[in-house]
Amino acid sequence: MFHRFIKLVIAAVIIAYGVYNIFDDYIGTGIFYILLSAIPIFLYFKNEYILMAFFKLRKQDFPGAKVWLDKIKNPDTALIKKQQGYYNYLHGLMLSQTNLHQSEKYFKKAIELGLSMDMDLAVAKLNLAGIAMSKRRKMEATSLLNEAKKLDKQNMLKDQITMMKEQMKKI
Repeated sequence: MFHRFIKLVIAAVIIAYGVYNIFDDYIGTGIFYILLSAIPIFLYFKNEYILMAFFKLRKQDFPGAKVWLDKIKNPDTALIKKQQGYYNYLHGLMLSQTNLHQSEKYFKKAIELGLSMDMDLAVAKLNLAGIAMSKRRKMEATSLLNEAKKLDKQNMLKDQITMMKEQMKKI
């Protein structure tokens, strides 16, 4: 993995070489290089290891996702703020299967750093509500459930939210 600024330098060099080719009458090659520079720019905003971890999680391969996330050595400097949020979000999802205390820490940090999609934010708040409910913090759980319901615009989490509300009535 390249540092995030090295990706921008690589993109700038590729663009400069593409412009040089255009002025040197190799217009097709120049355009190709300019289009090729979109790859490091894309990878500046979307980290390749986080993308691979998402693909592994989609297949329910938690150890494989952990391997990809562990390749990010220093997330505070290697990732931009939104990527740090997704880094913590993915760690929280993986740890929610085994260690609730650790996953709560990761979900809170992910919400603090910010997630770009409302659905991801709703899932994080729903998981935090479940953790709060398991620790008998009913007020916090209800507020998190309400926030998750507001963020869930496509009603994909409607069943989980109603099920949690039913469980909270039993507490």
